Amino acid sequence: MPLTAQARTTRGVKEWTFLTNHAHVLLAIAREPTARLRDVAEAVGITERAAQAIVADLEAADYLTRERVGRRNQYTLNPAGRFRHPAEADRSIGDLLQLFTDLSNP
Repeated sequence: MPLTAQARTTRGVKEWTFLTNHAHVLLAIAREPTARLRDVAEAVGITERAAQAIVADLEAADYLTRERVGRRNQYTLNPAGRFRHPAEADRSIGDLLQLFTDLSNP
C-alpha cells in the first residue's frame, strides 16, 4: 500500500528522495517490461491510478511505447530520450537506466 505524506515523516521531518515517481516508474518498467501497472504501482509505492497517469505521461513524452501482447502490455523504453530539466538536458535517460538497472549485462 502506498505511503501517505504523513507516514513518510520521521520525528516531524519530512522524508524525501532524489528520484521522482516518474523516474521510479520508468525504472520499474525497465526492470520488467511486461509488468502489470498494479505491480509497478506497488514497487514504487503509489496507487495504480497514479502509475497509469505516469505511464501516460512517459508515453506522451516518447520515453516509452506500449504494445498490447496477448492480455498484457509490453513496454519498450527509448534510452535516447533526453531529460527535461535544462540542467540535465544534455543527458539521455539511457544514462539513468544504465546507472540503476543491470540491463547492459544480460
